[in-house]
Amino acid sequence: MKENIAALMRQLISPSVRFELRKAMSWLRDIVSRACFWRWEIVRFKLREDSHFSVLYMGRKTQREFVKVLMGGESSQGDRQLKSESSSQTVFVSDLPTSGALCVPQYLSAVVPLSRSIDDITARYNTELRRSLRKNRSRYRMKQALNDDEIQSADVQMLKPYAQARHGTAASQIETHEVQRVAKNAGRLDLVMLEDEVVACHLGCVITRVGKRYWSTIRFGYPEAVYSDAKKLREINSITTFMALEWAIENGFDYYDIGTCLARPDDGLLEWKRRRGGDVDTLGNYGYVFIRLPKRGAAQFLWETPLFAVEGKKLTLHLGLPEGPSDEEIASRYREMGFGGLSKIYLHCAKQPEALLLETLSSRYSHLKSPPVMEAVLAS
Repeated sequence: MKENIAALMRQLISPSVRFELRKAMSWLRDIVSRACFWRWEIVRFKLREDSHFSVLYMGRKTQREFVKVLMGGESSQGDRQLKSESSSQTVFVSDLPTSGALCVPQYLSAVVPLSRSIDDITARYNTELRRSLRKNRSRYRMKQALNDDEIQSADVQMLKPYAQARHGTAASQIETHEVQRVAKNAGRLDLVMLEDEVVACHLGCVITRVGKRYWSTIRFGYPEAVYSDAKKLREINSITTFMALEWAIENGFDYYDIGTCLARPDDGLLEWKRRRGGDVDTLGNYGYVFIRLPKRGAAQFLWETPLFAVEGKKLTLHLGLPEGPSDEEIASRYREMGFGGLSKIYLHCAKQPEALLLETLSSRYSHLKSPPVMEAVLAS
């Protein structure tokens, strides 16, 4: 009966509307969770031992460690709390909006537009990656997992172990029944074969947003023999991502979503996806943290902790240009942050930046069809 009702709802409601409904329900659940004020705490801590800034956190106890990770905090600072004090170099972080705070996303997706040929997309890959793909692509193939044994084996031997290897006991595991549901109904599970050996798997689904179809990676999986060998993992990971991209193009999708990752501009995984053509996008990610910059030293804080932020439905990037670092050091610091998908970049400056530095930073985005607006903000 439930299956019949679900099938009827799918017929009556368009995929785009279903996507918005799912997103709205997720947002509502998140808001309800935030509103449980008895689970909140007010605590002050430092992100890094040598930082001049303290963080005053007001929100759910269970989210505090995540906030530290999102803001690039050191794990050694995990349980170190500071006495309450008033300071103009305090960064206020809350679970709910506060006056003047940045709305910082917790996660972002990396989305590749497929309006170009695969040759045009890979033209921006670095030389080493293109060489590796040309050399190794012909040795691999994909095979869809269709029966219960194949799906269960991929889940038990690749999806779950790889997630735990990457994130430890804090890994967010997908329930087995959910893997089965996606593999059989909502998407597909592909096994990546090197000759006759299974070396990876890719769990993906279709997302339709505003009439555009996305082939979306939910999770990659690898057996221990692969993920325990850094060189082997690097090659197979690149091949698996490339094959998912190929499949999306061959099947007429508008975009390929490489997957969700932490919304930190200096996060290595996000930069890895950027180098494969992924533009940052909020997509189905609904969680936010609200961060109010310090009254004094905002340029230095954002130098240490660059932040994405959302304005309306548009994504922005906040970078710091403090006193001290040379123009060459600043250009090097932000070399890997040439993300597509941004509407604006705010440069919080301790002094008016040189024209040559602004030109260098702007050049990071010159390859984009719609480069972001760059705005210098003099910070106290």
